[in-house]
Formats: sequence, C-alpha cells, structure tokens
Amino acid sequence: MTTVATTAPAPTAALAAPPAWRRLLTLARHALEASLIWLLLLAAWLAAARYLPLGHNPLIPAPDVTLRALVESLPELWTGTLSSFSILLPGFGLACLLGIASGLAVGSSPRLQRMSLPFARVAAPVPPTVYIPYAIAVLPTFKLSAIFVVFIGAFWPIFQNSAAGAHALEARWRDNARILGLTGWAFQRQVVFPAALPHIFSGMAVGLGFSFILLTVAELFGANAGLGRFVQYYADFADYPKMVAGILYTGLITWLAMSALDAVKRRALFWVRA
Repeated sequence: MTTVATTAPAPTAALAAPPAWRRLLTLARHALEASLIWLLLLAAWLAAARYLPLGHNPLIPAPDVTLRALVESLPELWTGTLSSFSILLPGFGLACLLGIASGLAVGSSPRLQRMSLPFARVAAPVPPTVYIPYAIAVLPTFKLSAIFVVFIGAFWPIFQNSAAGAHALEARWRDNARILGLTGWAFQRQVVFPAALPHIFSGMAVGLGFSFILLTVAELFGANAGLGRFVQYYADFADYPKMVAGILYTGLITWLAMSALDAVKRRALFWVRA
C-alpha cells in the first residue's frame, strides 16, 4: 500500500500581503484626508489676508507675518506655557484624583447614588466661569483661584464618567468577585477600576479640554503671565500678528496635551485596542 504525499497549496495572490507601494499610497491618502481641512483653512487665510486688507495693521495678518511674530515670541510663549501649566496641572490632577475616587465609590453604591446624584444634577451644569470673580475675591491669590476654577471645570466630567463606568459593571463580574471574596478596596482596585477605565478616560479627555478653556479665561482676569494673558495683552495693544501667533501656539499646546492623554489611554486600554 502506497501513500500519496500532499503539500499545502501556496498562498494565493489574494491572501498575499499588499505590495509596499500600495501601503505607501494608502498612507499618503490618509494623510491627505487628515490635512484637507487644514489646507482649506490655510487657503482661506491666505485669501483673506490678500483680498481683505484693513490698512497697515490688518485684523487678519498674513501667514508669513504671523510666523515671524511666532518665532520672535517663542521665549515669551515658553514662559507663559510654564506659568499656565503651573495652574493647569494641579487643578486637573486634583480633579482626576477626587473625581475618579468619588465617582467609582458613588457608581458602586446605590445608597451613595441616591445621596449624591441629585446634587450633581444641579451643580454640574453650572458654568464654571461664573465662579471666577467669586474665587478671585475669596481666595488669597490669583493662582489659587485659577486652580480652583480649573478643578471645578474638570471635576464634573471625570466624576460623572467614572460613576457611569462603575455603575455599568456587569452583574456577572460582581458575582465572580463576591465568590472570590473580593470586597471593599480590593474589589474597587481589581474589578471596578479596570472595568470603568474606558469611561474614566473619556471623562478625562472632556475635563482636559474644559481645563484649557477655563485656564485661558481665568488668565484674562488677572494673570501676569500665561498663554491667555499673552493673547489678551497683545490684543489690547492691537498687535494682531502676535495675538494670532499666541492663539495658534495655544492650540498647538492643547493638541499636544490631548495627544499625550490619548497615548496613555491607548497604552492603558490595551485590551480594547483595535
């Protein structure tokens, strides 16, 4: 009796990896799609600066003029960045610490939900900007009042998303934890916190965006330095190239901060990565 040796068929062209040029073409297309809006805005900016002149000091300075102003102002902008982050980091950090801890506790306890959520529904929608004059009047320094306003703006999104994540924990996970004897701090750390992380990061992203907005607004009231103060100062003196440069620089710093948070999120939530 003879046996017939069989060999596995070679992979077909349909299953083969796409060639390098096709991958590069796909990456180029994606890059073009991502930059299309920016290119359109740049074209509109160039057209406005060219065809809508407003005298020798136009409200819409040309991109090259703004770029020169940005380069000239980099030392001052860096000093303003350090000043702004000395307010942003304590306020946002404290909001993360208290918002996550209290949100997980409230979301895990029906009793705490009945006690806390009615107050949260009233307090959370209040715009944090209304606290700025009062905080400046009550707290001893401007920095403390600005930190307080940033904290209030970031706290509620983080708290609400953390509570929603803890509340959404599946019942089978609670039952398994109970069978394993996990209660109290161990249950919160090993079960609730990992399950709520996607919600927590969503709240942190919203809170960080609010923090930058409120930081800039607070600096308009009484700061001696900072990104918001830089824009306001040169707007008061009608130096529009530096004002626009400050706006663009602030947007860049905000984007970098949001990108850093997104990178931490992708690394922490490795199990939900696409």
